[in-house]
Amino acid sequence: MRTKLLTLITVFLSAFGISGQELTLPQLSQYLADNPFVMSPSYAGIGDHVKIRINGLTQWVGIKDAPDTQSLAADMRIGEKSGLGMILYNDSNGETKQQGARVSFAHHLTLDRYDDEFLSFGLSYNYNQFRIDIENFDALDPSVTDDRATTNHNFDIGALYRKDKFYFSLNASNIINKNLANFNPIYEPNTLRNYYAYTGYRYTKSKNSRLEIEPSLFFQYFESDGRSVTDLNVKFRWYDFEDYYYAGVTYRFLNDQIGDPLYVAPIIGLKKSNFYFGYSYQIILNEILGYSTGTHVITLGIDLFQGLSNCRCTY
Repeated sequence: MRTKLLTLITVFLSAFGISGQELTLPQLSQYLADNPFVMSPSYAGIGDHVKIRINGLTQWVGIKDAPDTQSLAADMRIGEKSGLGMILYNDSNGETKQQGARVSFAHHLTLDRYDDEFLSFGLSYNYNQFRIDIENFDALDPSVTDDRATTNHNFDIGALYRKDKFYFSLNASNIINKNLANFNPIYEPNTLRNYYAYTGYRYTKSKNSRLEIEPSLFFQYFESDGRSVTDLNVKFRWYDFEDYYYAGVTYRFLNDQIGDPLYVAPIIGLKKSNFYFGYSYQIILNEILGYSTGTHVITLGIDLFQGLSNCRCTY
C-alpha cells in the first residue's frame, strides 16, 4: 500500500511540474485571484497603486508531508509607463525545501490610446535556494553526512497584449539551465525552461451591466520532458459600484488526457474597498483521491497608495 501511494504521488508531482527539484514557484490557480503578476512579469505596474498579495497553498490535504507553499507578491507603477514587482516564496515538499525571490521589471507601450490597445514587456530575475533535509531520513547513505543544498539564478521573460477587454500573455520561465554541481547529472534534468500562455476576455452584455463574464485559458509546456497542461477557466463578477464579488471554476488536464482532468476547482472571491480575498478548493479527480481530499489555495490582498496616472497603459 505504501509503495502504491508513493508511486501515485510521484506521478502526480510529474503531472503538475512542481517537485522541489524543479526550482520554481508552484503555478496552480493563484493567478485567478486577481493576481496575474504571479504568473507573468509583464503585469508589473498595471494599476495606479501598490498591489500586495499573500498566498497560501496547501496541497493534498490528508497526506503527510505533502507540498505546502507560502508567497508574498507586490508590484507597483514607476513613472508613467513602467512597473516594478517582487515575489518572495517558501516551499516544502517532504524533506525537500526551497526558498526564493523574484524581482521583475515591466514596460508598457500604448499602441492605440482610443481603442485601449497596449503592449507590455517584462523581465524577471529569479533567486532560488534548494535544500534536501536529511535529518528525518529513515535510512542514510554513509556518504551523506549533511544537508544537500544548491543555489540557482535564473530569468523569466514575458509579453502582454491588451485591447479593450481582451488580453494575451506569452512567457518563458527559467530560461537558463540548472546548476547540477551538487546533484547526479544522470538522473537530474538540467533544463527547467517552461513556456506558458494566458488569454481571456471580460464580457459584459451592456455598458451599465453589473455582471461580467470572463472566460480564460492557461497553457503550460515543459521543455525537459514534453509534458503540458491546460486550465480552462470561467469567472462571473457581480459589481457593486467599485466593489465586486466573483465565483467561477477552473478545469485542469494534461493535454494528452483532455477528458481525464487532474482536478476541478471552484473559485470564489471579492474586492471590498482596497481589500481582496480569493479562495479555491481543487477537487482531485484521479487515483490519489483515495488518499487526499484536495488542495486549498487562499489569497489575501490589499491596494495601497492609490494615485492617478496620466497614461492609460497602466490602468
